[in-house]
Amino acid sequence: MLPGPGPEHPRAVAGLDVAYHEDGERLAAAVVVLDAGDQRVLDTAVVRGTAAFPYVPGLFAFREIPALLEAVGRLSVTPDVLICDGHGLAHPRRFGLACHLGVLTGLPSYGVGKTPLVGTWEPPGQERGARSALVDACETVGAVLRTRTGVKPVFVSVGHRTDLDSACALTLGLASRFRLPETTRLADRACRDALAVTAPRR
Repeated sequence: MLPGPGPEHPRAVAGLDVAYHEDGERLAAAVVVLDAGDQRVLDTAVVRGTAAFPYVPGLFAFREIPALLEAVGRLSVTPDVLICDGHGLAHPRRFGLACHLGVLTGLPSYGVGKTPLVGTWEPPGQERGARSALVDACETVGAVLRTRTGVKPVFVSVGHRTDLDSACALTLGLASRFRLPETTRLADRACRDALAVTAPRR
């Protein structure tokens, strides 16, 4: 995992998400690439398969990475940034899904989680854009970011080749209408739609 500033002017931003069948094993992994400016969809790739690793708390990324990497490999547009529905540094082992994917692809990456895995924080202000530090073992591992005024915050943490300020700024730009960035919302929809089509077991 390499620290450092994120892309100064990212154009193609990718959201990644995985949805599971009710059996807990079959899954669909989706990557949706948006134009960072007007948020139009530039590319989408979806892979259906099965979990590659048993469920082990703290090692969830190993279940999802093979399918997500396959989906990234099917894209015709190379993303400038990967935005994961999950965590990066804000992980019990300081190496969450966003770190794995960034290192394996070589692309800048970070995570936006709906709930935290680790850390304590002070509530950020109620206004959009307010943030506070997510701290674990006396280390700042992420930011608690208010993307909508008066709405629950999200939890942003760096993965690879980006910094927290860049990640928070990009997240705010992609969350102009809803709590979650549009990348996450569309990737979530794409993988859930794929699961609605019954897939045979491998």
